Formats: sequence, C-alpha cells, structure tokens
Amino acid sequence: MIEIANVSKTFHQRTGGSFTALDNVSLTIQKGEFVSLLGPSGCGKSTLLNLVAGLETAESGNIHVNGKACTGPGPDRVVVFQEHALFPWLTVLDNVAFGLKQKGVGKKEREALAMEQIKSVHLSKFADRYPHELSGGMKQRAAIARALAMDPEILLMDEPFAALDEQTRLVLHKELEEIWLRTRKTILFITHNIREAVILSDRVLVMSTRPGKIKKEFLVQAARPRDISDSVLHHVESSIMEVLADELEKVVKEETGDEYSIKKKSISDPAADSVGGGI
Repeated sequence: MIEIANVSKTFHQRTGGSFTALDNVSLTIQKGEFVSLLGPSGCGKSTLLNLVAGLETAESGNIHVNGKACTGPGPDRVVVFQEHALFPWLTVLDNVAFGLKQKGVGKKEREALAMEQIKSVHLSKFADRYPHELSGGMKQRAAIARALAMDPEILLMDEPFAALDEQTRLVLHKELEEIWLRTRKTILFITHNIREAVILSDRVLVMSTRPGKIKKEFLVQAARPRDISDSVLHHVESSIMEVLADELEKVVKEETGDEYSIKKKSISDPAADSVGGGI
C-alpha cells in the first residue's frame, strides 16, 4: 500500500542554514495495517507523514502509494491532524459532509453518508451542534468522521489525541480500534505516547533523533480488541522504552549541554505514558 524507499528530507532556513529531518528512510506498509511512528520530538515523524500525504516533497528517494509515485495529495489519503480543524461556522453534520460537498455529491446523499460516519463515532445526538458546543474529544471524533466520510484507503493521523486528557484518549483508542477492525483502513499513526502506539498498532517503528531514521521495529502480537492489562502489551512497552532511552538521552544532552542521563528501565508502572517520561 505504501512504499518508502531511501527517502531523505532537508529543510533550508531563511538564515542560510539547513537541517536534515530524515536520512535514507525506507519502510513498507501493507494494505490494512495499523502502523505507528514513535520517537523524540524533532525526529521527523510528522515530516514523513507529510511526505506520504503529498504535502511535502522528498529531497531524495521515492514514495509510492498503491504502486503509483506520490507527487501530491490524493483522494486515497486523508490526514487527521492534532488540531481538529473544524469550521466553526458549520455544524458537525456540515463539517463531516464538507468534503463530499466539494466533490459534488448531492445534498441528500452526502448528508446520509455523513450521518453514517457520525453514528460510527457516537455523535448522533450532536450532529446539529457547532464546534464550540463540543468537548475536545467530540471535536476529534468529528474530525475522524469527516475523514472517514471521504472513504479514503489510507488514514494519516498526526498525533490526533495529543491534546486530550488521559480518560478521553482511552475512550478514543477503543473507538478508533473499533473503526479500524470494521473498515480495515490502512493507518499511519504518529504519536509520542508509547502506550498509545502499542495499544493501537500492528507494528511500532521507533525513530532515532534527528536526522530521523528507523531505529527498530516492534511487532505487537496481542489479541484484538486490545486489553490494556495484557502482559504482551506491557512487555512491548518496556522493550520500546529500552530502545528509546538512548535517543532521549541524546535529546536531553543536546538541550541542556550537561551530563544528564536517563535511567534505563525507569518505568514506574507497566507502561510509559509518553516519550520523555523517563527523563
């Protein structure tokens, strides 16, 4: 479904300097897989997602989606951002139906399709509400429904739950897993949260500090629907934290310039909430 081969990306700054965000990254995501990218801030996770979305172009290397070169955005890929990006002057129904309207779908059909997705994220009672009348979790549900209404083959999700409280995140994890089990969309998911990545994903790809590379891949071979108390998940989380410890130490040393160190196996409970939790 997605093939990324030897991709590098350098950003050139107005001051004349430059920095390499990604260096020779290669990976393949199969149709119907749920894959998460995990790593420290600035490691190039969102840059890689933007390249797959066609919002950025690679310095070198190739990206193919369904066997075709990725040269820009396409209807087969929809991005769900950290901020919901709902239009404040439109109701939930009209927000979810917006993309369908742009495609020229008739009012009756697009409202029916939009309501179908609104029901799938449990917002039926709020279809006529405006964004300011919704909680943060509801807004993100509406954003996911809007993406699903376009029926893309691929969902690109850039830290969609980062701004939410822990209880809301757990609820949305369950809902997203239910949606994925029902639709089998191919999902590329960006997160800083180790537990989130492990609970949701088939595979977790850990990235190194800048310039970003794929450091290690973890298979999450736990039964679905996932149970947060599953010992398999705890083992994978601990293993990921071990790999990330060195990367986090590099980030801290770069930012502080002192001899700061991170204790490995510094997870106090069965899971680390987010990258950086052991600092």
